[in-house]
Amino acid sequence: MSANEFDVLIVGAGLSGIGAAYHLQTRCPGRSYAILESRDAIGGTWDLFRYPGIRSDSDMYTFGYAFRPWTGGKAFADGPAIRQYVTDTASENGIDRHIRFGHRVVAADWNSAIARWQVTAVDGEGQEKVFSVRFLMMCSGYYRYDQGYLPEFAGYNDFRGEIVHPQLWDRELDHAGKRVVIIGSGATAVTLVPAMAETASHVTMLQRSPTYIAARPSVDGVAEALRKALPAKLAYLLSRIKNIGLAIYIYQISKRWPNFVKKAVIKAVRDELGEGFDVETHFTPSYNPWDQRFCLAPDGDFFQVLKSGKADIVTDHIECFTTTGIQLKSGATLDADIIVPATGLEMQLAGGAQISRDGAVVDPADLYTYRGMMLGDVPNFALAFGYTNASWTLKVDLTCERVCRMLNHMEKTGTDIAIPQVPDDIKPEPLLDFSSGYVQRALAHLPKQGDRAPWKTYQNYVQDMLTIRFGKLEDGYMTFSKAPDSVGQPATREAAE
Repeated sequence: MSANEFDVLIVGAGLSGIGAAYHLQTRCPGRSYAILESRDAIGGTWDLFRYPGIRSDSDMYTFGYAFRPWTGGKAFADGPAIRQYVTDTASENGIDRHIRFGHRVVAADWNSAIARWQVTAVDGEGQEKVFSVRFLMMCSGYYRYDQGYLPEFAGYNDFRGEIVHPQLWDRELDHAGKRVVIIGSGATAVTLVPAMAETASHVTMLQRSPTYIAARPSVDGVAEALRKALPAKLAYLLSRIKNIGLAIYIYQISKRWPNFVKKAVIKAVRDELGEGFDVETHFTPSYNPWDQRFCLAPDGDFFQVLKSGKADIVTDHIECFTTTGIQLKSGATLDADIIVPATGLEMQLAGGAQISRDGAVVDPADLYTYRGMMLGDVPNFALAFGYTNASWTLKVDLTCERVCRMLNHMEKTGTDIAIPQVPDDIKPEPLLDFSSGYVQRALAHLPKQGDRAPWKTYQNYVQDMLTIRFGKLEDGYMTFSKAPDSVGQPATREAAE
């Protein structure tokens, strides 16, 4: 086997990629693998985003790995702490030795004759390198790294102050004593407001429409009590089970009794801000809970900074940028020294790499997802794609387990190809049942899901755990076969040796 040939190639050295590598070398120790990472460091999202206050909006007892307890204290960790957690996981398990940094995957072509993916990557010097691999795992996230979403604002270039997108944050930017306007109402904006208000003269969050924002303690009291009373791994497991159950419970009641949950959330906001605050205008969304993700305010920091007067919130539409700030459609103006368009992400599949089979380019929009982790009629290919209603890592862990089960099954049966075959009578549904702007903008370019299992993703961890972890591999849709050049060869690698 040459230096660029592997049993498994993992694309991305972020939270998902490092987790996939751990599962692979633990559950399939005989398999060779490498990780290609386009950046020069481990961390993925948590290495890319460096804006003030960057943190997880999922608790670390479920966002952390099942196999490595989170001991950082805060349930909602900041970006640097998460990046260190991922880096330490890679180092402690020898995963970092398998990473090739500065390798951006641009294309992957399945060669049916030899049952191999031919993966093309461009290194830091612009040179193309080709890797030949049996199985390809895309752990490169779901959005573009080189740019975020930026609407076309009239007069954008007229503004004489500084404009910085959170995804491309300028680390030299000094916002102390400056007037800051943050455009957006999602998790990034809700994080930036209290962080920038610490030193800015004033911060305004400008939103077109409200979102659901919930205050949560930054320290999980139950988890801390368990940690003090029990061994670390057991305490972490119980905290994880508790938080998984709580997330499922909240999501289910939100879907079954949305008006009840909506009233409760808005009442909680009113209790935080007091009766004098216009909660109806600024914190009452037009959609139901969990039609989009909730935004999190650890210890109510977002509400505290609004009450302090260091920040305010404006619900309006932008008419245009001016030389000194923003003109609103209501006629009001917002003066600013710095404008931060926290306007979202641009979603893409497989890090933007071109996927093809025997030279024929595959359009992701023509494909169906299988168990939320593979693509129909695409062999030996898995995607790490997390939940929309729970921690990302929960689903990625299950995906990695299933891939390892498949690889071991192929080893045992002497097969080379695993391919989910799409039934003729399947009915298409959108991949994500989510009304968030970044999802709606991308749906036409993303794969579809089907109208029934295993082509439909139910966004339910317990259901997925039972089917992915314990369900039959040969389920009537997933087929395993030999490569054309392996017919007549020994059934297992051990037999061949």
